This record gives sequence, C-alpha cells and structure tokens, in this order.
Amino acid sequence: MTHDTPSVERKYPPIAQISFVALVSMVIGGVYVAAHLPGHVSMTLPTILIIFSGVLLLANMVLLSRIPIFAWQSFFKVAKWTFLAEGIIAGMLEYIFVFDGTRGAVLVLMTSALIIFVLDLSVLFGFSVAQFQDE
Repeated sequence: MTHDTPSVERKYPPIAQISFVALVSMVIGGVYVAAHLPGHVSMTLPTILIIFSGVLLLANMVLLSRIPIFAWQSFFKVAKWTFLAEGIIAGMLEYIFVFDGTRGAVLVLMTSALIIFVLDLSVLFGFSVAQFQDE
C-alpha cells in the first residue's frame, strides 16, 4: 500500500526493551518465591529483583513522559484497557495469596510484584501501539 506522504520515522527511547527487562526480573522474583512456598523463603534475591523492576518501571515512565511528540490518546486508550484486564488478573492472584495464608513480607513482596506487573504491561502495550500512531 502506498501513501501520498512518506511516514516520518521517529526515534524513541528503549521503552519496550526496558519494560521487558522489568517484567522478566519481576517474574523471576515472583517465581522464586512461589517455588519455595509454603516453606521458608529467602527474601534477598526476590527483593532485589522486585526493587530492580520497580526502578526500571519508574525510569520508563520518566523516559515516556519526556517524549515531546507522541500519540498520547492512543497510548492511554490501550493502557487503560490493559490496566483493567491485568488489574482483574492481579486481583484474583492477590485473593489466592491471601486465601492460601500468605502473610508478612512474602505477601508484601508478591503484592508489589503484582502492582509492577499491571503497571509495566500497561506501559508496554500502550507504548507498543502508540509509537506507530500519528499524534
């Protein structure tokens, strides 16, 4: 398909790549904890991974906010529905953790991982669509 005007290729920061690394490190931390339940879990590695994921998510949001010309309407439309869908999944998982008796530091860590999961996927999906849209 040809167009009358050539599309302008814009250069964006590595939002998707950073988001993917944050997601992978969050999943590794969560799987590590889940693999050791209901027994004793060393919280050092998962805590480091979840904090790393949170820092990457915040860095991604700062990078995203500094993009001067961007299809924000498309971004928020996709991010909003992703947030809703993943928020429902995270809510069900949180219910399972509480119902199964997960308490204390493990529950805080897993809840933090779920929050990062929802926010990170919303940013990833929203950016992945909006980067190809016209402002």
